[in-house]
Formats: sequence, C-alpha cells, structure tokens
Amino acid sequence: MPRYFYVSTSKEGETRKGTLEAENEKELAKALRNKGELLISASLEKSKKKLNFSIGGVSLKEKLFFTRNLALMIRAGISLPKALGIISLQAESPKFKDILIEIKERITKGKKLSESLKEYPSTFSDLFCNMIETGEETGNLEEVLKDLTKQMEKTYELKSKVKSAMMYPAVILVAMTGIGILMLVMVVPQLSQTFEDLGIELPLTTRIILLLADIVVIYWYLFLVLFAVLALVFRKVIKSRGKSKLIDKVLLKVPVVSAIIKKTNIAYTARTLSALINSGVPIVRSLEIISGSLSNYYFKEAMVSASKEVSKGKKLSEVLRSFPEVYPVTFSEMIAIGEETGETSSILEKIADFSEDEVTNITDNLSSIIEPVLMIIIGSAIGFFAVSMIQPMYSMLEGI
Repeated sequence: MPRYFYVSTSKEGETRKGTLEAENEKELAKALRNKGELLISASLEKSKKKLNFSIGGVSLKEKLFFTRNLALMIRAGISLPKALGIISLQAESPKFKDILIEIKERITKGKKLSESLKEYPSTFSDLFCNMIETGEETGNLEEVLKDLTKQMEKTYELKSKVKSAMMYPAVILVAMTGIGILMLVMVVPQLSQTFEDLGIELPLTTRIILLLADIVVIYWYLFLVLFAVLALVFRKVIKSRGKSKLIDKVLLKVPVVSAIIKKTNIAYTARTLSALINSGVPIVRSLEIISGSLSNYYFKEAMVSASKEVSKGKKLSEVLRSFPEVYPVTFSEMIAIGEETGETSSILEKIADFSEDEVTNITDNLSSIIEPVLMIIIGSAIGFFAVSMIQPMYSMLEGI
C-alpha cells in the first residue's frame, strides 16, 4: 500500500503534517476526515530502499538450509511469518537475510508465500516457486518442502562431487604454470647471460625458451591484460551455458567430461521431474520448468520439444526416443514402463539414484585417469626445459 506525505488542517485551523498509508488520495482524505482533519495537499512518500553491499547470489547451501528448516518449523506448527523471522536471524548472507525479512513482511500483509518468492527470481527458481504454489493450493506445503529439500540435497551433493573432482587437476595446472613463470623470470635470464658471455651457438629449443623469457620479462603487463580478458571470457562462457550450441557440443565430445555432463543432466532431469509430479504440477508445466533450469543447450532443447509434443497428446517416452544422443534408450524405455504402470514418479527417482551413483563412480576414478595424463604433461614440460638449457653446455664441452 502506498504511503503519502500530507498537509492538513484541523477544525481549529491548525496546520498539520504527517505520513499515512492509503490506497489513493481519496481514501487518504477520508481517513483524515475521520480524524477531524481536512486534507490540503498530498504526495507519495519516496521509498527508502535498503542498501545491500553483498556480492553475488544466494548459495544453494543457504537455500537448502532455508527449505529444510522451514519444513521443520511448519511441522512444529510455527506460523510462516515467525518461521521466516527465525530463519532470517540464522542466515549467513546479508542479502538472503534482507530477502527473508521482506518476504516475511509481504506475508504479514496477506500475500502468499509463493507470490512473495516470485518477487526474487534470481534467488528462487521457477521450480522452487511452482512447487511451493502447488503445496499451498493442495494444503500440502510441508510435504512439498520435504521433496524440495531432498531434491536440493541431491543436487548439492552432485555439484560438490563434480567440483571436488575438477579441483585436483586445476590446482596442479595452476601450480605448474606458476613454477614455469618463475623459472622464465628468475632462472632463464641468468642462463641467457651465461650463454651470451660464452658466445656459443644455441639450438632452436633453447632460443625459443630464451625468447619466451624475454617476452614475459619485458611485456609482463600484456600477460596481466590477457589473463583478465581470459577470465572475462571464461565468465561469459559459464553464464552463456545453455545458449551456446558450439560450446555444449564440444563439451559433449570430450572424453570423461562428456560422461559427467550427460549423467549429471539425466539425474537432474529425473529427480526434478519426479519431485514436480509428486507435488501435483502438470507434466507439461513440469517439462517447461526443467527446460528453463538445465545448463546444456541440447538437454534444454530436448525438454522444450518434449513439453510441446506432450501438450499435443504424445507420451514423454515417445518424444525422448528422438533424442538418443542426450537421453539414452534406457531412459526413455524406463519412463515408458512408468507410464504403463502409473509409477512414473518412483521410476524417475530410481533413474536419478542410478545416474548419481554413476557420476560418483566417474568422479572417484577421475584422479586415477587424470594423474597419468598430468604426469606426462609435467614430465614433458620439465624434460623440454632441461634439455633446452643443458644442450648448449654439452655443445660447449664437446668443443673443448
């Protein structure tokens, strides 16, 4: 409800100023008349928005904490506004704390929880809001929150496993790059001066390393600019996931990475669809929601097509058979069994469990696959550097 700054006069002719909430100026005048005052002028009070200095979005971990605790408090019979107030006190992120307080205020004024959550699309996805809305309509909000908690826990575990698997090679490559730069900056220039003083002819590999060292030492600022550009490009690529056909096509062809992407997306599709069906969300709407939350273009495209075809009367299993490159035949056949037996939701959950177990196996074995590759790369780099630096010395000794 808008808040007005007003000037009024009393029966005694005294001028008064103040602020008051009202639907419009007519209602404001009526409210003032009931107080024995006559409205002279009114203007909308400018809302004072809270400054929020937090950077980035709200983490999945915090949203999981919110969902789990809200389900527990509703089961305990605590009212929504009070539950949100308690959870906001425990929120680590200042941004999320402010969001929860604002949602609490909206609910206190009579808004539904789902309506309030939709005001924050960057924090609460369509999946989250639609499931909450279905829970409110069916009077089954506690069960919906439990399903959401389970779905988010599995998503969080899956993402954590993939990140952990990728962390090891990333750390090794960064360390190797750092050591290489230090060698080029500190060791190579000294050897270069020695070779120059000796006046010996240098092999091609040695000249390449010396040239690279000169470039790094003289034009170091260009490397900083290049690093910043690459970081921005990488960030843009990550944000554009699901929009770039080329990037996603390449990733689906890379060994090991392809398997992780496919199994992760299959697990997410199956578990999310199972949760939505359990919550009573219509199948077509469920597929639309999933298509909007998938990160890979080809999986997204399959779900968009599925939602359109299913709305025309086709079975989901029939549509997914047209996308064997992303959803394997076993996936569509299992769904077909679910459609025939009326157990689609439970079968989808089993598919999700199986796919998640496969991702776990891949990530657990990833280090044994990556270690030999990293050893070959590191060994080749060290060998190339050592041979290039020692070869001129051998040439000099042979000439003595």
